[in-house]
Amino acid sequence: MKNQSLTNNIDWVCIIIYILLVIMGWLNIYSSSLSSMDGTSEKQFIFIVLTVPLIFILLYVDGKFYEKYASIIYGVSLLSLLGLFAFGKTIAGQRCWYAFGSFTLQPSEFAKAATALALAKYLSDTQINLKDVNRQIQALAILFFPVMLILPQPDPGSALIYSIFIIVLYREGLPAWYVLTGFVGIVLFMLTLILEPQYVILIALIVIVLVHFKSRLGDRNIFLSGIIFALISGFVLSVSYVFTNVFKQHHRDRFNILLGKSVDMKGIGYNTNQSEIAIGSGGWFGKGFLEGTQTKGGFVPEQHTDYIFTTVGEEWGFLGSLFVIALFAGLLLRIIYLAERQKTKFSRVYGYCVAGVLFIHFFVNIAMVVGVFPTIGVPLPFFSYGGSGLWGFTILLFIFIKMDANKVNEW
Repeated sequence: MKNQSLTNNIDWVCIIIYILLVIMGWLNIYSSSLSSMDGTSEKQFIFIVLTVPLIFILLYVDGKFYEKYASIIYGVSLLSLLGLFAFGKTIAGQRCWYAFGSFTLQPSEFAKAATALALAKYLSDTQINLKDVNRQIQALAILFFPVMLILPQPDPGSALIYSIFIIVLYREGLPAWYVLTGFVGIVLFMLTLILEPQYVILIALIVIVLVHFKSRLGDRNIFLSGIIFALISGFVLSVSYVFTNVFKQHHRDRFNILLGKSVDMKGIGYNTNQSEIAIGSGGWFGKGFLEGTQTKGGFVPEQHTDYIFTTVGEEWGFLGSLFVIALFAGLLLRIIYLAERQKTKFSRVYGYCVAGVLFIHFFVNIAMVVGVFPTIGVPLPFFSYGGSGLWGFTILLFIFIKMDANKVNEW
């Protein structure tokens, strides 16, 4: 059953925050691209205008449509990613776009919403129990396919986004050891880049022994602790090979700069260094709209895309940056609140997927800009330049807003 009006029961809190973020994003794109005079802000304005009919279409379609055709939408998104290998356009070494004249479209931005729908559809089956290994494999396969199509483009930033779905699966019953394993793997990887492998293995041995006897596993199975130690040792010893032979040079450089092993202010570390200077120069209140010297001088490369937050920091200052962060936090908390009050599992799971995707984009982008995360090309939702990104995030959010509006009809 459809609502009588497009505006019936829709959550205006989410929509108002969305509008504020899009407007502020465009203002910062305008400022950061003013000196280049390449029409970037004008193009983004056109993208924003075209978003309006897109929103009306998303709100017009019955919320049940997204559940009914989730698998088909997911399949089409996989085909669009696969088609890049034959028909994609290569830009800056990445084959991530379809080109239609001067217009380009990046399918990975839309695949996030499609994957979220597919995951919600799968988990909404009442027979699904994620304690079952077969169910775990099937759920993880939904994430595996888009990641395997995105990584070779190569686009590790977009592939990283899919890791957040593991948290959603954990929320729905996936054993905690999946999340713990991922966290421990990241910690061990970073530690091995800082320390010698033998020291990391020694630290791991001490921790395992303490945990073993603290939890009284000695009375149960010491063999399990031995297997865990062997796996950790093997992983640690493989880090050096992977880092040297699998990672590309620019990836290695970014990690080394992050860890303080090397400082290349004119090369690979230039972006991060300039972004830190720009944000730091903003002070408490900023230099004022269009008054940022780093921004006007074009010192920060890709400032209108991945590094758009540097404009916020320089021209709007600490308080302006805090306001933007508060808007994102408010949107995320609102989505989680709405997800919890959904009457169907499908809508709830999808809501958590929306919150997760927006969060990891927001968190990684800000961390990247302030120099506590390697530069991997993750845009800031609703702020970074690009029609595909804006439309992808809009679709992701407004499908959930429609689902939430329809919940009164789902008894």
